[in-house]
Amino acid sequence: MKYYILFGPPGAGKGTQATAMTEKYNLRHISTGELLRKEIAAGSELGKKAKSLIDAGSLVPDEIVEGMIESEFRTVRDVAGFLLDGFPRNTAQARDLDAILAKTGEEVTGVVSLMIPDETIKERIRHRATIEGREDDAREETINNRIVTYHDKTEPLIGYYKDSGKYNEIDGLGTIDEVRSKIFDLMDRF
Repeated sequence: MKYYILFGPPGAGKGTQATAMTEKYNLRHISTGELLRKEIAAGSELGKKAKSLIDAGSLVPDEIVEGMIESEFRTVRDVAGFLLDGFPRNTAQARDLDAILAKTGEEVTGVVSLMIPDETIKERIRHRATIEGREDDAREETINNRIVTYHDKTEPLIGYYKDSGKYNEIDGLGTIDEVRSKIFDLMDRF
């Protein structure tokens, strides 16, 4: 089984590129955002708690997210691997992911990192909010908080995965097809 991490700031195009990656390489896309939105739509207790945190621009606690992901690993079959999108978000989660995978003798195969500048992040998130009607993406304060959180908490993952030789950075600017071509060239080498 292969385990890929799709990494980058909010609005880098991870969701857009994930669909093509999962189709081409027979992967199950695990988006923590989608898992959480599913719980919110279901009106579950987890969904209610997650909604209040997300609306404030905060992150959902690690143990909740990790439990959902480990469940996906255990229950999904007939795929060549998994594509994690939005997880891990910090080095503690990366260590937890390593521990989850080690239980079955597995490890992260590779990290595909889409990088874009902060101004592009803001433009793309605002655009996504209007197209998808995502209220959590519409407020300037929330957008800025996500960017700060990304730089403070998530960027240290670059060093973590560089140290393990699994980090691969791709310029996320350009057309969808141009970025996709760079991703496929990289994935074909794994």
